[in-house]
Amino acid sequence: MGVAVGFSLQPDEAFLELLDPVLRTEPDYFEIAPETTWRGRLGDGEEGPFASNGFADRFHRLGQELSKPFVAHGVGLSIGTREPDPVRRRRWLDSIRRDQARFQYEWYTDHLGASVLDGIEVTMPMAVPQTEEAARAVRASLEQLRAHVPDVGFENTAFLYFLGDPLKEPAWISSCLTGPRTHLLLDVHNLYANALNAGFDPYEYLDLLPLDRVIEAHVSGGSWSEDKWLASGMQLRLDSHDGAVPEEAWKLLETALPRCSSLRGVTLERMYGTVEPGDVAILREELTRLRATLGRRHVGR
Repeated sequence: MGVAVGFSLQPDEAFLELLDPVLRTEPDYFEIAPETTWRGRLGDGEEGPFASNGFADRFHRLGQELSKPFVAHGVGLSIGTREPDPVRRRRWLDSIRRDQARFQYEWYTDHLGASVLDGIEVTMPMAVPQTEEAARAVRASLEQLRAHVPDVGFENTAFLYFLGDPLKEPAWISSCLTGPRTHLLLDVHNLYANALNAGFDPYEYLDLLPLDRVIEAHVSGGSWSEDKWLASGMQLRLDSHDGAVPEEAWKLLETALPRCSSLRGVTLERMYGTVEPGDVAILREELTRLRATLGRRHVGR
């Protein structure tokens, strides 16, 4: 069986309506961020899983109607937090267990990093130190997650700073993936952005990465920060999922694919609020190009 092509669903009616023709014909599976299908908040006094919102029903109906499976890609589990709040973690995992029974995720990944720091929720996962202590926290989080979804993993995250040498991150990632059925999600745009921002060779990084542990790859576009964003005027490449996939990301994907012997899917990501009518044809073309790229893939040693 060949590697499947997926597309990320976004919790936005305009996004879903505009892309409905593409969603019905192009992807083999859908990827969702489970948190976008929940409502409620931590600390509201409730117990058990978060209630599902209307998008949980909308996504499920679409998958049932088209007979397409789901994979999950979360943001907020905070797999790199060393001592996660037990109430938060329990409620999060309860929600994942409930959703797994409904969506039957083929695998579940989250972002490498910490989205809770000293008890404070942050918007996106932050970098964690490349230490054995941090690796133990990641391994423990993956083991908790694997109690609910058989195959789990994490994505190489786009960070605006590193707590260590970026070219030593692949070895540290390997140390986090020692458990059974634990995998890596390779995001080629994240790698592209990190290489530009931190000044390292992305192909050298790929050579060091455990590509045999890659279960899924992400392709997406991004943008540059405004020159007034930082006082220095320095611009940073952002993982914003708001445009066409750059050619360098395509090249990184093509370079990595032959060594991704465990690859099961490649997902095209696009953020809601960034799709105009003229983008529909572009996204269809990108999915077509992705399928053709996979067709040229030859797995080697």
